[in-house]
Amino acid sequence: MSDQLVRAISRDGAVKAVAVSTRGLTERARQIHKTLPVATAALGRTLAAASMMGNALKGDGASVTLQIKGGGPLGTLLAVSDNEGNVRGTVDNPAVDLPLRPDGKLDVGAAVGSEGTLTVIRDLNMKEPYVGSVGLLGGEIAEDLAAYFVESEQIPTACGLGVLVDRDQSVLAAGGYLIQLLPGASEDTISKVEGGILAAGSVTSLLQENDDPEALLYRVLSDFDLEILERSDIEYRCYCSRERMERALLSIGREELRALIDEKGEAELTCRFCDNVQHFNRQDLEAMLASLEKKEEKI
Repeated sequence: MSDQLVRAISRDGAVKAVAVSTRGLTERARQIHKTLPVATAALGRTLAAASMMGNALKGDGASVTLQIKGGGPLGTLLAVSDNEGNVRGTVDNPAVDLPLRPDGKLDVGAAVGSEGTLTVIRDLNMKEPYVGSVGLLGGEIAEDLAAYFVESEQIPTACGLGVLVDRDQSVLAAGGYLIQLLPGASEDTISKVEGGILAAGSVTSLLQENDDPEALLYRVLSDFDLEILERSDIEYRCYCSRERMERALLSIGREELRALIDEKGEAELTCRFCDNVQHFNRQDLEAMLASLEKKEEKI
């Protein structure tokens, strides 16, 4: 089954929820960045979270950027989602390898670190993006994201994220859920949400049984009558292009571009999010330089 996102609301109007299955896009990220298991798990969780948050934005061209700087050996984790939930991402140090935790699970918290921040940037195509940031609790990402919603947006939130890596380092299962209480939710509603999450177990176990995100929501919110609002396919999607890379070269300025031509005579740019490589020869660079000089003459 392709990676999917499902959005739902309880019929009593007390809870809204979203869930994703992201095995395919997480495996794509692993292949692009050549991540070892603990980096795969950390980046996969970040991608799933960004996808669910991005899909909540309905304006065309809107996006969400999720940045985690925890001070751990992985360095910065970055994921960007469009308003449909398609994502791309990076991790500074994909080859980090740590011992398993005593319970046999990947030590994502130690790899990410807890001495830093989780930052959310919502670009709604307005003059300035909305930026919110919270201190990390433990670097496991799900609890940090829940804390972000409570602290920055005053929305009581439960989050579950998981990535299961096979012995050959490929991704067996990945995904997660976000459950949020709507205004007026009672203590009984809170108890039912908490009880359902505890009874359901881990995200990866649920996705191994059934990788349909709708089934994931029904298991976690078993005490609620849910109405499915949306179901959509999602994927690892990068928006890079030769034109964007050309603009990046132009942005270094006339002097730097002239120095690049004189010293190397060519340039090769690789997208940080995907495996797209673009080569610019001397003729390409000289044409860019000429266009810059022409613009400066007009000014």
